[in-house]
Amino acid sequence: MKLIAIDLDGTLLSEDGTISNENRKAIREKQSRGDIVVISSGRSLHDTKQILLDAELVCPIITGNGAVAFYSDEILQNLFLEAEVIQELIETVESYGLYYELYTNKGVYVEENGRKFLDREIQKISKLDAAFEVEAANRIVEIQYEQNGITLVSNYKELDYRPLEIYKVFVLSFDLEALAQLRDHLADRKDISLTTSGAQKLEIGNPRSSKGNALQFIAEHFAVPLKNTVAIGDNLNDLSMFEKAGTSIAMENAEEIVKERATYVTKDHNDDGVAYGLREYVE
Repeated sequence: MKLIAIDLDGTLLSEDGTISNENRKAIREKQSRGDIVVISSGRSLHDTKQILLDAELVCPIITGNGAVAFYSDEILQNLFLEAEVIQELIETVESYGLYYELYTNKGVYVEENGRKFLDREIQKISKLDAAFEVEAANRIVEIQYEQNGITLVSNYKELDYRPLEIYKVFVLSFDLEALAQLRDHLADRKDISLTTSGAQKLEIGNPRSSKGNALQFIAEHFAVPLKNTVAIGDNLNDLSMFEKAGTSIAMENAEEIVKERATYVTKDHNDDGVAYGLREYVE
């Protein structure tokens, strides 16, 4: 029996945000022979559950880059940030003038003016940099706002953080210099973890949160040795899974460092790369 952890964006999901029929078929093939297929994403639990529901797939779930593990209507692991840490992070991110979202046990909280904030940032950068790809930036924003489980709030600072069990602060900015400065500012903190799923993104979580740690946790839960685990992904937040898994498969569209560290490289995510990888490289 294998335990196979599959990333969503840039991996299992096609460009249109759906799971192709061929990828669904390949997952069901593995499940039918007794393998456990786990979805491992930086997305929220609410969003991931809806994506699987739409695809008519039933799988254990790792979300928030390893913060939350979920299966059969049960939270198996929940690594959230302390309320005091959230307050400090909010003040710090806002001091850099950057957009951010809060991933909570009630879904993704987004301030009401968030979309306009990002639109203004895109307009500002496009005026300063003729090479800036406005269409690509707008698509990144659209993907964020296509998430399931978004709740609009008037002001993050009016929230009571404790009952929300916030497990990720997601920062999105096309001002890559400011984003890098924020990352450098936070880099030495021991009470958080930092990762990314794209150049414009910084994802802040519990210090024990990583897809790799969650893969090990879920493998132990199902009594599957790590040597019998497989990880499939495309971006930097998938590398911790690659380090733990017995076999790692990178997408053709993956970051170069991800492909370099993979056991195998499969086809592009728009070309049923997950299905190809499952059939060719997972016995």
